[in-house]
Amino acid sequence: MVLSRRWSLVLIVVAVWSWLIWPRFLLAIWDDERSWTAPHGSAFFWIHVLLITVSLGFGTAVGVLGVLGLRGLRGSRKNTGL
Repeated sequence: MVLSRRWSLVLIVVAVWSWLIWPRFLLAIWDDERSWTAPHGSAFFWIHVLLITVSLGFGTAVGVLGVLGLRGLRGSRKNTGL
């Protein structure tokens, strides 16, 4: 499957957005007093860390797909003489 340039760029933008937003959210959770009610962090904190980790993983995967899509377009143009 070959992604169009537009869709490849959309995937890359989504990945960049994820990496801009989620670390900031982690800082907000870190500074929230509810995060530290238990000795090793509260369930509130650990659930949010899990959500952030999964979201960054998906963001990374989507970004890799976008980059591979752009590289695939270049490879297909070389093969067809475009």
